[in-house]
Amino acid sequence: MRIRTTTVERGSIRSLITTNGKVEPIRNFEAHSLVPTTVKRLLVKEGDHVRKGQLLLQLDDADLRSQAARAQAHIRAAQADEADLSTGGTREEMLTLDSQLIKAHSARDAAQRNLDAMRRLSQQGAASAGEVKQAEDDLQRTQADVTLLEQKKKDRYSQTEVAKVRAQGAEAQATYDAAENALQKSSVRAPFEGIVYTLPVKQGAYVQTGDLLLQVGDLSRMLVRTFVDEPEIGRLVPGQRIEVTWDALPDRVWKGSVITIPSTVKLRGSRNVGEVTCTVDNRDLRLLPNVNVGVTVITAEHSGVLTVRREAVRMDDTKPYVYQVEDGVLRRREVQVSLQNLTRVEITAGLRENSVVALSSVDTKPLVENAHVKVVP
Repeated sequence: MRIRTTTVERGSIRSLITTNGKVEPIRNFEAHSLVPTTVKRLLVKEGDHVRKGQLLLQLDDADLRSQAARAQAHIRAAQADEADLSTGGTREEMLTLDSQLIKAHSARDAAQRNLDAMRRLSQQGAASAGEVKQAEDDLQRTQADVTLLEQKKKDRYSQTEVAKVRAQGAEAQATYDAAENALQKSSVRAPFEGIVYTLPVKQGAYVQTGDLLLQVGDLSRMLVRTFVDEPEIGRLVPGQRIEVTWDALPDRVWKGSVITIPSTVKLRGSRNVGEVTCTVDNRDLRLLPNVNVGVTVITAEHSGVLTVRREAVRMDDTKPYVYQVEDGVLRRREVQVSLQNLTRVEITAGLRENSVVALSSVDTKPLVENAHVKVVP
């Protein structure tokens, strides 16, 4: 039987997970328009390197200034209304109320004196019971007027009225704060040193609320969001080394490490994947944001071990074995294996270095123990 063979060699072997990912900056800043307006000034272009605090873009803020002024006027009006609540009303209203209360007290005192006089006259037979009753009614009426005015002075406003005035004040303050915040953000400055890598607007362009104005990122170190198929997730550990490749630069490899492993599985297209975050060094700035990349996660690596081509190892009742070639005859040898990848398997017992093992027969005949064979180069 003519066969092809391979040799057991000593070297390194790595266990890998090969998948894909997407690149984004670790430090990233996005500016969005808070109101509908126009781009008044644009001071950078895409690809510019910017320093921290540098002015990048200005929006037209005329409407925002008008809104802030109106809101401030509403705040002052609400503060005046609340001050009136605490004192019981305006100065004019308080003076009027005090005057009414003085008159009510005078009327009540007069009614009391009249009642006392009627009661004395009644005892002397000079006043009728009806006149006394009329004097008592007058006193009760004037006392009720005094009580009403005193209560009005004490609790001028109801709880509903108080809540309404305070709500108006809070609404005015919120409107002013929002306008001030929008005013501050109408001048966009770089929060850190980085590169403008997205700039979808032009000077003079009209933007709606929420529209993206620009993105700035520190591209010297990048985050690679990696998508690992569900069966491979159990092999992941934080700190594992990764290698990133990009079709646009086929000879370039970026190296980094696993930062976080998946906490859940999500459907991505037709795949159930876990999302892994990794970081890579990008000091030469060649790896760009938002590109799709290939990612290799090195789950384990052994050096100076015996390895053989994967197709030389066979399985029988879950026990691995090989056919070793000795003096032109196939001998079955059970082996113990450890790491394996798509091309090679680590042999930990059962074979020696430089042992020759069979791969397959030239004419696809099955390999059997004790078969006489001829090695085809």
